[in-house]
Amino acid sequence: MPGVLQRLKEFARSPQGQRTIEQARRTAADPRRRAQAQRLFGKLRARRSGM
Repeated sequence: MPGVLQRLKEFARSPQGQRTIEQARRTAADPRRRAQAQRLFGKLRARRSGM
C-alpha cells in the first residue's frame, strides 16, 4: 500500500494533478486572492495563539 506522500506524488504527475497545480498557481498570483488568504491565515494564527 503506497504511503500518503507517494500517492501525492502520483497525483501531482497526473494530468488532473497538473491542472490543479496550475489553477493553484494562477489563484496564488491574484492579489485579491492572496490578500484573502493572508486574512484567513491571520485569523487562524490569532485563534491558535488565544488558546
